[in-house]
Order: sequence, then C-alpha cells, then structure tokens
Amino acid sequence: MRFLKCPIIPAGLQQIRNLPVMSGNLDYKSAKSVHDFEAESIKGEKVPLEKYKGHVLLIVNVASKCGLAATNYKELNELYDKYAESRGLRILAFPCNQFNGQEPGGSEEICSFANRQKIKFDFFEKIDVNGETAHPLWKYLKQEKGGLLGSSIKWNFTKFIVDKDGKVVERQGPNIDPSGLVKYLEKYF
Repeated sequence: MRFLKCPIIPAGLQQIRNLPVMSGNLDYKSAKSVHDFEAESIKGEKVPLEKYKGHVLLIVNVASKCGLAATNYKELNELYDKYAESRGLRILAFPCNQFNGQEPGGSEEICSFANRQKIKFDFFEKIDVNGETAHPLWKYLKQEKGGLLGSSIKWNFTKFIVDKDGKVVERQGPNIDPSGLVKYLEKYF
C-alpha cells in the first residue's frame, strides 16, 4: 500500500515553502491541455503534468481545516483505492489557504495531516487558485470550465475531471462529495 511520504523541511526553508508556487506554464491562455503545465509536488519536486497522459484526472483544491475535509479525504481515498489500479484514475490535490485560512500550515504540517489521513494520491505544494497569484494550471482549469456564478473558485474541494487527453471535461463544486463523481468519471475511463 502506498502512502504519501513527506520530507522534513529545514526551518529556514519552511518560510519559503509557505508561499504560493508559480511554476508551470505562465501563459495559461495558450495551453492546449493540462499536460502543458507543471507543478511542484508537496516534496518540492517539479512535476510535468504530461506524466499523467492516458489517465483520467481528478484535480481538487484541498484544505485540512475545512469542515468538508473529513468526508472529502475519506472519499477521495476510496475513489483512489477503487479506480487507480483498475481504471488509471489519478487524483491531484492542491492545498489552498484562500478560503477562511483553512490551510494555514506549510508543507510539513500539510504532510503530517495527509499522513494521518493515509492519503495515497498525489499532493502538490500549497497554491492560490484565485487572483493574480493563482497557479497557471488553476487559471487554465477555470478558463476551460467556469462555475455557475462565474469562473472563480468559490470554496475548498472544487473538483475538475480531466480526460485522458488532458481536456477539462467536468467541474463540480464543493457540495458534490467525491463519491458523487463516479457517474462522471465512468464516462471518461
């Protein structure tokens, strides 16, 4: 069984790690798919998202102190257990502190929380999902699939489904638990 293992980050670097990461394709408007981007893993490694070609992706902004965290983490793990091996599902979690400060910690605290939850899917560095400092991937996701009340992310646990070719095909709000995504995911496996 694979669990997220996070490194201990030296105290001097911890302050730097608390800042939003701006890696990836900065010109999100010219991107053709999510595979055109890169992001930093929670361990600080650059991850080209083209590594996920051929996989259905579930991309979600997460926050450990959100009231939705327990249900969402539990059900994201269940989706991963059920579909990662058999259907190639990959879950990409992006911690974000833009909603009532519900992800205040740095990488070490986020890793500690994820390890206690026995998270098995891919975790990335804390980012912004809205505004000028939003990660380019998230600007792209919002550009491709706006929400009911505009394109901005309204809360933690907004979920995007991306097909095997890297195209954004579904967007679901925080009110839809991960278990409610099965009918959408099934269309793209």
